[in-house]
Amino acid sequence: MLTVEQMKDLRGKKVYVRVDFNVPQKDGVIRDDNRIRAALPTLKFLADAGARLLVMSHLGKIKWKEPDAEKIEAMKKANNLECAAKRLGELIDHPVKFCPENRGEALAEAVAGLKDGEILVAQNTRYQKGEEKNDPELAKEWASLVDAFVMDAFGSAHRAHASTVGVPEVLKKEGKQVALGYLMIKEVENLSRCVEPKEGDHPYVAILGGFKVSDKIKVIDSLLEKCDKVLIGGAMTYTFKKALGMPVGNSPVEEDMLDYARACLEKAKGRLILPIDAVITNSFEPVAGREIKVVATDVTKGGSIPDGYEGCDVGPATRELYAKEIASAKLLFWNGPVGVFEQDEFQAGTKAVCEAIKALGGKAFTVCGGGDSASAVKQFGYKDIFSHVSTGGGASLEMIENDGHLPGVDVLR
Repeated sequence: MLTVEQMKDLRGKKVYVRVDFNVPQKDGVIRDDNRIRAALPTLKFLADAGARLLVMSHLGKIKWKEPDAEKIEAMKKANNLECAAKRLGELIDHPVKFCPENRGEALAEAVAGLKDGEILVAQNTRYQKGEEKNDPELAKEWASLVDAFVMDAFGSAHRAHASTVGVPEVLKKEGKQVALGYLMIKEVENLSRCVEPKEGDHPYVAILGGFKVSDKIKVIDSLLEKCDKVLIGGAMTYTFKKALGMPVGNSPVEEDMLDYARACLEKAKGRLILPIDAVITNSFEPVAGREIKVVATDVTKGGSIPDGYEGCDVGPATRELYAKEIASAKLLFWNGPVGVFEQDEFQAGTKAVCEAIKALGGKAFTVCGGGDSASAVKQFGYKDIFSHVSTGGGASLEMIENDGHLPGVDVLR
């Protein structure tokens, strides 16, 4: 694949750069600009080279199936990308303009009016109904505005949308340059190590949290082919526990996943490790009369969660067990907190995982697979202990599931 540094004759050329500016914001106030900062190396390189940049990204969701037109307009207003353009202008030493349209004459004129080194951020790609359907006419129109394409939105690389796949497909057929940006290069290189571990990468330990087993079926199957141990946490623990016959109280369970969970445990032959105790509560919300306690959940010793209670974190015995498993790792991949880290009472498990990874002291290659895991490690101040923290939770999982393949990457090959 061509990389941004290998592109030729950039001065005066119009380059479409797909970034991930899907930042947390409300009423135009950005709470975390990390994704904008992550795009700076690519944007700066291109602008310094004299390219004229059309920068596009999605922000939030527009539910086009909503029958009420006023509600759709409200969703658009809530996800206006102008705030990201403004923040980019504050972070980069090049002129940044914003186009409130992302299609039609206004956008075409704005792109045509760009000068060398200038950046134009267009409105949210999801304002167009055809974006998520990879509408060929929309992709063709966007591609007609530019001379080249750079993909730097890893968080969207698992989606075959018009802005991530359609545009580069058109440009490739026209013999124009399509390339990976710096962020994409970093993500692909680091996650590829988790996809194809080498002999010296063992023991390879994965930690998987999250709510649903159904969301992680493919990645569990894939990691069991690659890993020496897979440590399970989060709410999906209780589907596995119930599959083993343990009473789980009010803990969330996917009844239609019980057969899979049993088959998975049998296939793993001891390599899939479940928590042996849990921090449970009789009320998920912090209300009067709330009880929080630790119970054993080791099925072989008759562990159980009583009716009226649900598991919200791994307990101290599990934290110790998982720390020992992590201590052996030469390669580690983590996606999904092991508890409800958003609440103070259920943060200890996720913090313990972070401490165990920190204790490796750089002796292992460690990857945090984005999403809630990345939010947790940043919140608790552990971001710098990892070899790599991915900017895309869903994309990092799909890359592992699909042995390194993502639509937004494969289209550039």
